[in-house]
Amino acid sequence: MRTIRTGLRAGAGPGPGAEPGPGAGLEPEAARAPAPAPGRAFALARRRTEALLLALVVVVTVGGHACVSVAATGELPRATAEFAVCMTLIALSGHLVVRRFAAYADPLILPLAVLLSGLGLVLLYRLDPAYARAYKSLPTASGQLIWTVIGLAGCLAVVALLRDHRRLQRYIYVSMAVALVLLMAPSLFGADTYGAKRWIYLGPFSLQPGEFVKILITLFFAGYLVTHRDSLALTGRKVLGVRLPPGRQMAPLVAIWVLSLLVLIFERDLGTSLIFFGLFVVMLYVATERTSWIVCGVLMAAVGAYVVGSTEPHVRGRIVAWQHPMDVFLPPDQRPPGLTSDQLAQGLFSFGSGGLTGTGLGEGHPELVGFAGRSDFILTTVGEELGMAGVMAVLVLYALLVQRGLRTALAAHDPFGKLLATGLAAALALQVFVVVGGVTGLIPLTGKALPFLAKGGSSLVANWLMIALLIRVSDAAGRRAAL
Repeated sequence: MRTIRTGLRAGAGPGPGAEPGPGAGLEPEAARAPAPAPGRAFALARRRTEALLLALVVVVTVGGHACVSVAATGELPRATAEFAVCMTLIALSGHLVVRRFAAYADPLILPLAVLLSGLGLVLLYRLDPAYARAYKSLPTASGQLIWTVIGLAGCLAVVALLRDHRRLQRYIYVSMAVALVLLMAPSLFGADTYGAKRWIYLGPFSLQPGEFVKILITLFFAGYLVTHRDSLALTGRKVLGVRLPPGRQMAPLVAIWVLSLLVLIFERDLGTSLIFFGLFVVMLYVATERTSWIVCGVLMAAVGAYVVGSTEPHVRGRIVAWQHPMDVFLPPDQRPPGLTSDQLAQGLFSFGSGGLTGTGLGEGHPELVGFAGRSDFILTTVGEELGMAGVMAVLVLYALLVQRGLRTALAAHDPFGKLLATGLAAALALQVFVVVGGVTGLIPLTGKALPFLAKGGSSLVANWLMIALLIRVSDAAGRRAAL
């Protein structure tokens, strides 16, 4: 983080007599000229690495689908061949577009995203028969495949059409205005589903606006902090050795705090509230390198969580279920007030029964978790059927994707790109943390979808758009490094 902050200082502007860098405006025409031979070799090496990794991704995901099919039917059905064709086309189209329009991009970002999406499809193919038997539920894997294609198409469109990520800095206030509208929309037009109002229903389709808000507020925070970071970093008084922000600079933090509480109160969406507020505090710290922002953020989050958790019944029920997960099996008159769900208890049983290596794909009972088994609790299927080794492998994939985002931030030349990549990586990390922490009993359940793995079109499309922005920023950073 200190290196990112140093880069922000260094990229703040040109010195006297120095030529303006690309952070001062859009890339000049001369910078768009074909790269010299060493630069082309650098780009080709990256794309070769990406192609090899994508080929490995196809092999791993098709192998997983084959294992599920054999466990369920004892033979390889035609669906496995069709799945292999789909994954090959997804990987190939992604590689060709990135090779054409972002040749210098990080070679791991796209393969990691495709691998996580492919594993999500494999898990849903495995869960569909179990949920059909237990709940007469309709299959979801084919729909998720369609949403994967839509998300990838949106990602590739952004990569092809957005030739310079700094153009987005012109629209930061527009992005924040749209984010506020999307945040308020579920409370005004949404329906109460499973205790939370986070969906808007449009006929047979549903939209979860909160998934797109994290991208829009990241754009706004990156642009806002590039402009105001010096005033946020260099002023304030010291109290007990900690330099606290001045009152007028605390206004943005207070406004975001109040807004996150309103989301929590009116929509009962604990996950979006945590991600929203946590993202702002992380980006403030990266931009200013002041621990006082972290201190203020943690204190305000604790106060807000205590107040809302004590007064809002739905949030209170999740806290009680987190504190006493096994008490749900007691007689009703002996349970703590507000405890009704056994999801967390069933999830913990799934992790426990999986052991180190799991029961094998298709050999567990993930349907016992209930309706959330294809959303945030999809990780319990990994824990039961692939064991602790499978859970750690999935977490390592997320950690690698976050690390590539932070590496992109370190390599970016312009301050806006640094903060944008940092915010996108932090948003992904925060969402994985609140979901994994909830299903493992570390924190109360939030109901958010596990990125790429869980069922949900809004989540999948939003995450692919984040990947597109990371690819675009990493391409600009790689191009600069190759010159």
